[in-house]
Amino acid sequence: MNALGSPAQQSAADIQLRAAEWVMERRETASWTSTRQAALEVWLSQSPAHLLAYWRLNAAWERTYRLAALRATPSDVREMQHRGVWRRIFLAIAPIVAIALPGIWAAGYIQVSHELVYSTAIGGHKTVFLSDGSRIELNTGTTLRVHGSGRAAELVKGEAYFQIRHDALNPFVVEVAGHRLTDLGTKFFVRDEPRKLEIALLDGSVRFDSADPTVQPHSETLRPGDVAVATDNSVSVMRKSPQVLSDISAWRSGMLVFRDTPLAEAAAEFNRYNRTKLVVADAAVANLKIDGTFRTDNVEGFVGMAEHVLDLRVHGLGDNMTISR
Repeated sequence: MNALGSPAQQSAADIQLRAAEWVMERRETASWTSTRQAALEVWLSQSPAHLLAYWRLNAAWERTYRLAALRATPSDVREMQHRGVWRRIFLAIAPIVAIALPGIWAAGYIQVSHELVYSTAIGGHKTVFLSDGSRIELNTGTTLRVHGSGRAAELVKGEAYFQIRHDALNPFVVEVAGHRLTDLGTKFFVRDEPRKLEIALLDGSVRFDSADPTVQPHSETLRPGDVAVATDNSVSVMRKSPQVLSDISAWRSGMLVFRDTPLAEAAAEFNRYNRTKLVVADAAVANLKIDGTFRTDNVEGFVGMAEHVLDLRVHGLGDNMTISR
């Protein structure tokens, strides 16, 4: 194998060629050793580009091999393996794939399976079980696309909890709001809002990178307890307590937890789950702090707290309820 320099010095074609060599060695070497496995994992960990190149070429190899096998007899396939035909073909096309892959992938020429789209309505909650044993829970008003072999997804909008089975050779990648999350064996939450993206890590680790050149460039490996918040202009990572992480995950049980939360912020949370919308009338009322735990659909209980605990007035008009002094 050839040394191709540091990740920063490598071109897309260099990375793609190196990934192709790794795919072929692992596929064609009869005695794949733990030493070679460790070397591969080191290379994969050096850059998200390495992970994606390996994953995509591995999928391309699988599909090419299956298509060829369908058109040939078993003896033909064995002869092609013996003569190294796969190796020559793959090395020849790797630089071309490096250039054309984004368009090819999008057009569907290198697909392992069709795309699946999952969504929830306002107030909805859905669990998606993937074929590899991973699971994804969708919160209210959420849309998720799962691509290819089931090891890549796009969170189009909303909030989701990911519990992913780790596979160093085929990492799970989530694209969301111009960023890429590469699973390194983990459980995490992702919440996409119009002007803010939030990632909370419960277990394992996840690589957080900018995937869109128009957003703030950033790369970070998140650890348990880390909460990353990305806006159009900044990215910050904060450590949060187990209690805060538990509060963040309360929606999985159909609950909302507020601790010293401004009333307007709490009302906005209820609005994510219900057709009836709460409107906070003025800044003084909006900044009142509350504590409490409510069912996501218990608008009446929240309104009752505002009336009887905070001594506020509530006026209803159609699907809107206004909270004021």
